[in-house]
Amino acid sequence: MRYRRCARLDWDLAEIGYGMWGMGGWTGSDDTESARSLDRAVALGCNFFDTALAYGDGKSERLLGQMLERHRSVRLYIATKVPPLNRQWPGRATTPVDQVFPYDHVMHSAHTSLLNIGADAIDLLQLHVWDDAWTGDGGWQRAAEELKRAGVIRAFGISVNRWEPHNVLRALDTGLVDAVQVVYNIFDQAPADVLFPACERHGAAVIARVPFDEGSLTGALTRQTRWPDGDFRNMYFAAPNLALTLDRVDRLQQVAGGWGLSLPDLALRFILAHPAVTTTIPGMRRLDHVESNLAASDAGRLDAARLDVLREFRWDRQPDSRS
Repeated sequence: MRYRRCARLDWDLAEIGYGMWGMGGWTGSDDTESARSLDRAVALGCNFFDTALAYGDGKSERLLGQMLERHRSVRLYIATKVPPLNRQWPGRATTPVDQVFPYDHVMHSAHTSLLNIGADAIDLLQLHVWDDAWTGDGGWQRAAEELKRAGVIRAFGISVNRWEPHNVLRALDTGLVDAVQVVYNIFDQAPADVLFPACERHGAAVIARVPFDEGSLTGALTRQTRWPDGDFRNMYFAAPNLALTLDRVDRLQQVAGGWGLSLPDLALRFILAHPAVTTTIPGMRRLDHVESNLAASDAGRLDAARLDVLREFRWDRQPDSRS
């Protein structure tokens, strides 16, 4: 495993971290298998784990806390998120900020997460949605500052809306934001245009989420793939999105095969090729996924010619309710 320095925080984070959304109750999740997968990740050098209070109403956080208890001698960095008070994703400029992140809600959520996880402090607390129209509000700003002073959190960040990587630039300018979490993958390349340079100027960490485009870039989906009622992917891949996505995946599979690479390996190595990325957080619920994904860190960097080919797969989709 290779590590990257988080400039503002002086942390060395595994460049492939661990996304824990799926452990909150996605179809097919199994707590015993999740625990084994988390333990294997630690053994392989992963030291960054990202969860959220909204993932299974704290279930994912509690699984993380159990894992931390099993590995007390290892320095592991934990990140979680404050859900919007109105529980609406994505954030909208038309929604008053006091309906999303009022001071009391941010404070209460932080302490609830800390209790769920059972740690001394939360390394990184993030707001789980965002709109830059809320930047000037004193409530979330005061909460971030007070939580840091009290030692409840060590750093503060924002998870931005899907396909809106520009919608956090004003917040970055406040100097309060230590990390930005954003969708970045072979299809979703827009963060590299403006957001990544802004994060580099501010010394803010970049957490690249959804590296496999909710599963399409694993190569495991087909045009007949369906999920049980209530599974988020039914909305994300609602017609015609699944077919449009798999048309692009089929072409990308040919490229990966010609280079002798698996599609997941190619997807992760594309992300790691950008120097502004601090870590990426694939969701992993099985041991074989942990081992293959973490191995991408040691596989070497893609050369410039291959990156040029992959940039042709950029797909600028429009923001909608699939945040």
